[in-house]
Amino acid sequence: MIDVNELRKGVTFTMDGELYKVLEYQHHKPGRGKATIRTTLRNLRTGATIQHNFISGDRVEDIRVERRGVQYLYNDGNLYYFMDTETYDQMALPASVLEEQIPYLKESMELVLALYEDEPLDVELPTTVDMEVVEAEMAIAGDTATGAMKKVKLETGLEVQVPLFVEQGDVIRVDTRTGKYVTRV
Repeated sequence: MIDVNELRKGVTFTMDGELYKVLEYQHHKPGRGKATIRTTLRNLRTGATIQHNFISGDRVEDIRVERRGVQYLYNDGNLYYFMDTETYDQMALPASVLEEQIPYLKESMELVLALYEDEPLDVELPTTVDMEVVEAEMAIAGDTATGAMKKVKLETGLEVQVPLFVEQGDVIRVDTRTGKYVTRV
């Protein structure tokens, strides 16, 4: 059991028989009374996102999550398939669980898969991903003095704001935590 004051982004725990991962965490202390911990949680089995407020002093059951290196193989629309790089076992996760990670997934990409009692729960992306620009608007000469940005479409369908010098066919690095352009590779 852990105190809810120890919850942080990325922590997994069980509550009411369900597995949850903390997506957002905010500690709120009013002038009087106990502190409130406001969280946004994702149910790791269904993919549903909920808001839940805890009162300081509440406890939840911490779980041990095993992490394994995997390689992303493919998807069939509803399920995304991954292969364990040591045992070559294949595991699948539903699209509802991977909602936020899907735009960053590329075939043959190396990832970390979180498992609880041999049940695949979640995928941890690398901090940055390199992707090719497949669609880019034309930059207009003279616009660069203002530090202007334009929207481009990447090979996975993700749209990102980039500087005007980025063109179709360029490979750019994107931060998976913020979804923002980092640099041209």
